[in-house]
Amino acid sequence: MSKVIIHNLAELEACVGRELGVSELHTITQEQINQFAAATHDHQWIHTDPARAQVESPFQATIAHGYLTVALLPYLWQQIVAIENLKMQVNYEIESLRFNQAVTVNSQVRLRASLLSVANLRGIAKTRVGVTLEIEGSKKPAYAGVVTFLYHF
Repeated sequence: MSKVIIHNLAELEACVGRELGVSELHTITQEQINQFAAATHDHQWIHTDPARAQVESPFQATIAHGYLTVALLPYLWQQIVAIENLKMQVNYEIESLRFNQAVTVNSQVRLRASLLSVANLRGIAKTRVGVTLEIEGSKKPAYAGVVTFLYHF
């Protein structure tokens, strides 16, 4: 599926109620997990100690921080949709988000997104997006929820 290009508020509103697309697959590496641990000071062994995780973890491997997978949302979202003619975009809200499945190191994930609603707040579009982070080869997603972006046209 190709990237959806949206030029203005009317085009954004016309997309309400439909799936906008799916991002490319992204591999979660140990290096990425370690960098996230360093940035957030969360060095829990289930994320950063592959030898111990292989022995003691029920996943038999390190796992990505849940918040690392959430932090990938803007990067993956931009692979699905390009909204042009903006003054500014703001990550506004995570209305709901449920972590369903751990993402083990070297897993490939992709974002699936649907536009749930758009409210026109005098030129600012309050946009609610249904998001699911799928794990390649897994029936259960890493997470599913609703996020809100503000687009200032």
